[in-house]
Amino acid sequence: MNLHADAIAIATAVRAGELSAKSVVAAALEQIAAQDKALNCFTTVTAEAALARAVEIDQMIAAGQDPGPLAGVPFAVKNLLDVAGLTTLAGAKIEAEKPAATQDATTVRALKQAGAVLVGALNMDEYAYGFTTENAHYGPCHNPHDLARVAGGSSGGSAAAVAGGLVPLTLGSDTNGSIRVPAALCGIFGLKPTYGRVSRAGAFLFAASLDHIGPFARSVRDIAVAFDILHGPDPADPVCSTRPPEPCLPQLAQGPQLEDIKGLRIAVADGHFAKGGQPEAFAAVAQVAQALGVQKQVTLPESHRARAAAYVITACEGANLHFANLRKRPGDFDPATRDRFLAGTMIPAPWYIQAQRFRRWYQAQVRQIFESVDVILAPTTPCSAPLIGQEKIVLDGEEVLARPNLGLYTQPISFIGLPVLSVPIHRPGALPLGVQLIAAPYNEALLLRVAAVLEAAGVISAPITSSSGHKMIDGMG
Repeated sequence: MNLHADAIAIATAVRAGELSAKSVVAAALEQIAAQDKALNCFTTVTAEAALARAVEIDQMIAAGQDPGPLAGVPFAVKNLLDVAGLTTLAGAKIEAEKPAATQDATTVRALKQAGAVLVGALNMDEYAYGFTTENAHYGPCHNPHDLARVAGGSSGGSAAAVAGGLVPLTLGSDTNGSIRVPAALCGIFGLKPTYGRVSRAGAFLFAASLDHIGPFARSVRDIAVAFDILHGPDPADPVCSTRPPEPCLPQLAQGPQLEDIKGLRIAVADGHFAKGGQPEAFAAVAQVAQALGVQKQVTLPESHRARAAAYVITACEGANLHFANLRKRPGDFDPATRDRFLAGTMIPAPWYIQAQRFRRWYQAQVRQIFESVDVILAPTTPCSAPLIGQEKIVLDGEEVLARPNLGLYTQPISFIGLPVLSVPIHRPGALPLGVQLIAAPYNEALLLRVAAVLEAAGVISAPITSSSGHKMIDGMG
């Protein structure tokens, strides 16, 4: 076995005694040492602590104890999540001056309790404000499919580490598309759960009314098991839902077939989601729709205004959070981040209030649509990964700024907190793209069931890309 295996396959082998957790973690650390100089995914590697924890897991198994469903699985987290003993950077130079966190974020603790082994913290856009992970302080994160291109953002390190085969599982955050955009550009799975479904306690927030935490992985079942471990009530996060957990993994059939989702009402989003992108983005959606036998279309009204309102709310909430440092030390911000925060400080209050009013209206309109539709399909990004440093792209014949427009199709959806799974479409000789599967709140299981059918049919997949090969995991020892 090597690190091409998904998390569940690794954990199954560790729990059965076919592999030691120590050998799995050691292989991951060797892979990180070999490849991360080129990818720049990691800002911190916790090698010593990871190997010590792996030994503890092996001892638990030897003693007949159950270390959890992710026994020995290496994972890493976006560096805005607290890790006890590490300073939470949030991609910022300013935060590097702060003391180390004294405890893990709720999500980090949950994965550790499930037997997963933390191997480090991951690169991101400063304060999660960006779609490219071109960080002025910690360097750009490179796309494993083409090192000259961006990995997407703001969770770029989280996506590239999984796509490059450094680890099988990571965590990121999504405010306007920061899980889905990098998942699409790196060709892997990324889940943005329902707003409030996964705790954000111990996360450095960006825009509090829009922030979500979610997993990246290379298989549908890995996303399912991670979500099952992560979601549920948490009194430490005031917006976390008190709704009891609803496990998804047991709902995924073995060898799923189209018949397993017969009866689900699936439609393709038109209007805003069917224009403004390159033809291959829409071809990816058509490919998924054809595989599912979907012909119905649906319109999410005023989605262009939803995107604009999301921008206003994001800029105002983010700027307010960093207002003191913007006044005291603007030169210590990443220039690209600083300028957008400064713009946010000058947005009139009535704009923010009106954007929130519109948000409630849009949420009600989309809620009505979900009375006649179960799952909606839409492109994740309007194009494949741009070059690092590329300022402009051409969309629908018009030259536009690259960074903000990567979120063209993701911003209207996270604006109202819907669960979304970005699934990867790989194209021979071309860069990968993503398709969003969107459902009504608390219907993550529906998304995963549809994705499992597509994965079983070979329509979507997340193969590791690397020119340097991968470390084989030795057996016990």
